[in-house]
Amino acid sequence: MTAANTPRTLLGGLTPAQFLSRHWQKSPLLIRGALPDFVSPLDPDDLAGLACEPEVESRLVEEQGPDKAWQVSQGPFDDATFARLPESGWSLLVQAVDHYVPEVAALLAQFDFLPQWRLDDIMVSYAPSGGSVGPHVDQYDVFLLQASGRRHWQLGGKPGDDAPLIAGIDLRILDTFEVQPDQDWVLEPGDMLYLPPGVAHHGVSASDDCMTFSIGFRAPSVDETVTAFADYIGEQLGDSQRYTDADLQPPQHPGELDDAAVERVRALLLAAIDRPDQMAQWFGRAMTQPKYLDQLVPSDSPSDPAEVQAALAAGELLLHSPGSRFAWRGQTSTRATLFADGDALDCDPALAQRLCEAEPLGQESLDHPEAAVVLAALLDAGSLCWDEDEEDDEDEEDDEDA
Repeated sequence: MTAANTPRTLLGGLTPAQFLSRHWQKSPLLIRGALPDFVSPLDPDDLAGLACEPEVESRLVEEQGPDKAWQVSQGPFDDATFARLPESGWSLLVQAVDHYVPEVAALLAQFDFLPQWRLDDIMVSYAPSGGSVGPHVDQYDVFLLQASGRRHWQLGGKPGDDAPLIAGIDLRILDTFEVQPDQDWVLEPGDMLYLPPGVAHHGVSASDDCMTFSIGFRAPSVDETVTAFADYIGEQLGDSQRYTDADLQPPQHPGELDDAAVERVRALLLAAIDRPDQMAQWFGRAMTQPKYLDQLVPSDSPSDPAEVQAALAAGELLLHSPGSRFAWRGQTSTRATLFADGDALDCDPALAQRLCEAEPLGQESLDHPEAAVVLAALLDAGSLCWDEDEEDDEDEEDDEDA
């Protein structure tokens, strides 16, 4: 991991520590030349092709749609959809492009100064000149990297949760948007804008080849957190523990729900949820849940750890499956919990840490205790997969030798 006090071009010369203390979840930051000489790994036609695939989540936003203003259509789309679109006034948004384009996924390594389990995905948007999705507010951190063309960004401060929205449309577009002083820029390829949650922003394409990469971060709401943890802890507790009132006194009014009763149920709830170990186990599972559950493909049959060990020793490589998510938490000096795609495995701390790194896993991974067993389990779950390119290269070499 890059040192916290080493200046980063990606952060406009700030160190990760400076960026986190000054800007993360606090204030926007415009970074000119965050990725110098950046060339987009895909073009608008590539993005449109992804939007035609049934397994890819995509949206089309039309300012003057066939049925109403600011109409949102869900993909997959077809050639006829794109053929009918006007020269301007629309935007195409494709989620999780990093799951399908390795060159896009490689950009995530630039953000190693943030916990990887906080990363959500890279959404890519395209709009012809003048296209936008209207002024709005997001409730998560986002880095907006200009990939090609130009986009005009304006910021409107923090309007708050009760800011009025335009009624009767498919999007949460702000009814009023007032540009803040000195918060008005045109971004070129390689420029990047960081926005903390709650900042109103409006991006309008300033060219016909405008593509923006949005590197977003997971931020579960309090509602989601309470509901999900309650479900998890409820499964752990079962139904044997119940409300009790052994200290009950004769009530003055039999129909009254008195303070003592409320305090008993409060104590019951607090005792149930105030479990740091269980909370860590739930949080690790929750924050590594795949964005798309059906994207990971489990093995048809159990993997033999001995065969996994032999394959790695022979030079084969294991990769993290596209869309897989890993995190780890130390338990003792010799044991850790590895969280992988919503599940948890007990393993050696050094192995857990190595598995959370993006690099392919080779023979060196076998140096850790129980590595073959853990790797086999991750293969069976679909969190890891064999490097097919490596196998194809070996097959080609065998054909040439023959």
